[in-house]
Amino acid sequence: MQLDKTDKYLLELLQEDSKQTNKELSNKLGLSVTAVYERIKKLERAQVISKYVALLNKKAVDQSFVTFCSIKLVQHSKDYVMKFEREVAKLDEVLECYHISGDYDYLLKVIVADMDAFREFMVKKLTTISHIGSTHSAFMINEVKHTTAIQL
Repeated sequence: MQLDKTDKYLLELLQEDSKQTNKELSNKLGLSVTAVYERIKKLERAQVISKYVALLNKKAVDQSFVTFCSIKLVQHSKDYVMKFEREVAKLDEVLECYHISGDYDYLLKVIVADMDAFREFMVKKLTTISHIGSTHSAFMINEVKHTTAIQL
């Protein structure tokens, strides 16, 4: 789908605050409420907008221990890769999982309450997944930048 200047601005506004009303968006875009509604529906149908979510304050929900886990599989066969991906997708503590190039095969972003919860996650959940050869974990010291907005 080809995005025009108005689509891009609309997406920027929605990424900033998706709870804005169509009326508020229409005032900012200089379009009618109906035109804004139709543009949003078009972007949703084209799956440019995949879903709407609430972003939570990690500290307020006692889930502020952020860890990045690098995972190396023992073998790179299709079966091992598919099984690992299916199993890791089931883990609630894993917010993001990427198949990556380099020394490790996967990078996971894990969020739990504290070090004890992370240890329990590692021992009782992550390392029970077969075909993991090794793991390396790095803990967040300070969050310098966190955004979900994609620059258009």
